[in-house]
Amino acid sequence: HDTHTMIQEMVNQEDVEALKKCFSSRMEFGTAGLRAAMGPGISRMNDLTIIQTTQGFCQYLEVSFENLKERGVVIGYDARAHPPSGGSSKRFASLAAAVFISRGVPVHLFSDITPTPFVPFTVSHLGLCAGIMVTASHNPKQDNGYKVYWENGAQIISPHDKGISKAIEENLEPWPKSWNIEEALKSSLLKNPYKNIYTDYFKAIQKHCCHREINRSSEVKIVHTSVHGVGHIFVQEAFKAFELHPPYAVEEQKNPDPEFPTVKYPNPEEGEGVLTLSFALAEKEGASVVLANDPDADRLAMAEKQESGSWRVFTGNELGALLGWWMFHCWKQQNTDVCAVKNLYMLSSTVSSKILRAIAVKEGFHFEETLTGFKWMGNRARDLLDQGKTVLFAFEEAIGYMCSPSVLDKDGVSAAAIAGEMISYLSTKSTTLSQQLTTVFNDYGYHISKNSYFICHDQDVIHSLFERLRNYSGQKDSYPSECGCFSITAVRDLTTGYDSNQPDNKAVLPTSRSSQMITFTFSNGGVATMRTSGTEPKIKYYTELCAAPGLSDVTSLNKELDELVEAIIEHFFQPQKNKLQPKPE
Repeated sequence: HDTHTMIQEMVNQEDVEALKKCFSSRMEFGTAGLRAAMGPGISRMNDLTIIQTTQGFCQYLEVSFENLKERGVVIGYDARAHPPSGGSSKRFASLAAAVFISRGVPVHLFSDITPTPFVPFTVSHLGLCAGIMVTASHNPKQDNGYKVYWENGAQIISPHDKGISKAIEENLEPWPKSWNIEEALKSSLLKNPYKNIYTDYFKAIQKHCCHREINRSSEVKIVHTSVHGVGHIFVQEAFKAFELHPPYAVEEQKNPDPEFPTVKYPNPEEGEGVLTLSFALAEKEGASVVLANDPDADRLAMAEKQESGSWRVFTGNELGALLGWWMFHCWKQQNTDVCAVKNLYMLSSTVSSKILRAIAVKEGFHFEETLTGFKWMGNRARDLLDQGKTVLFAFEEAIGYMCSPSVLDKDGVSAAAIAGEMISYLSTKSTTLSQQLTTVFNDYGYHISKNSYFICHDQDVIHSLFERLRNYSGQKDSYPSECGCFSITAVRDLTTGYDSNQPDNKAVLPTSRSSQMITFTFSNGGVATMRTSGTEPKIKYYTELCAAPGLSDVTSLNKELDELVEAIIEHFFQPQKNKLQPKPE
């Protein structure tokens, strides 16, 4: 009814643009599932589009699994809600459950909000066919999303997205019982996994607790914020599972609130603005470290008070370096067998820091790089685990960390507890996080990165910007050989599948025509990737300088990276000519 009222208002005001936005094109179901604003119309998240999506997904699963009715699916949701249209994560999850139950499929529907990682955990733990998480993670408050996991416990990859998308198109008319939430909630096919999964999850992550004695006696004070999302009780419980002192919770942000009243964007990646209240609490309590989750608690940010009194927010790459070092440090203490390291793997995405590669080369374990997005790392981790390998750690620079193979996706809850233990351990050595990061860089070589983005709403501009780089000297496949005064030694284009480093010029990683992504390698050891975002109107860039161990003049390394970034912006992005908006300060 609320969506109908919203439409009526648009009609009364003759707001053709608004109506077009809602009705001109159907939301596209991709490997990330759905992500859109809640509201009326086929391009928005609402009761009807949720039912249509779930009908398609259900039918695709029926075709894919003969035993779907024995095994079933799990459905979780966050605390998002949109009063104007009546949509909410909980309602959408209930509708999705009704669709499956109307087809005789058992549904494990959480009775309350959970972190996103609980869904992939449940898929793996209970051996289900699939999982759905209704969340828009750190997007603005009007958005929601529908994230899908396969039976292997990882997010779906192609061709499943195409298959599901096609099945949605073939099942647009709601089935007779799809609307019937009341009946579904009474069905014997509906189970509530909350209590058991809660217990089993916190039992599972304790495998990664290596220093109980230290945790018990630690004096370290840590502040935690869940940024109005679901994380609070789960991170408190995770600290308890590791016998760490509970973190101080930011009172104004600890309870779920779909309005996100204290922040402009509920995204801890945006840094300081989101952490203002955390810093204030830390000053009051004398805490030296702040941990922050995004609203669905699958990502983790960390900041530390410096001697100068200012706060340092670690980048996703820096926290990745620290956690990677820590996971290997703990593994080495527990594994004295010299040969075991040959079975050990760490993963990161191709736009993330190469620091894990440097650690792997020196320590003798394996490092692999995947395409951007945790779906690739989750699926690759599953393959390696199936071959009897140990996957110790995976991360992406967008503050996503996978520290435990019991969740094949990023998990900000287990990462928070593991970070808490690392902080406690370092304090017994009178070492700060910043000092430890310097040690890691001194041991394995400095890896400094600078990532940002431009906003661009015009697809044609984006297209011509990337096409210009592909035909730089006027000929096809003539990529630039220099950028300002920096010479380029290799180019990899994962949109077209070109890679100058390979003998046949063919890229090894999978390619995708639907998104833009070009990586340049420079003669000074710099690497830069330009790519479009799947969920936002952004052209992102990721740059890194990797120095050999022993080259520790950080100032000149930073200066060189700054100059490289300036050259890339001036010559490759051309923000004036292309009317690109810079990242808001």
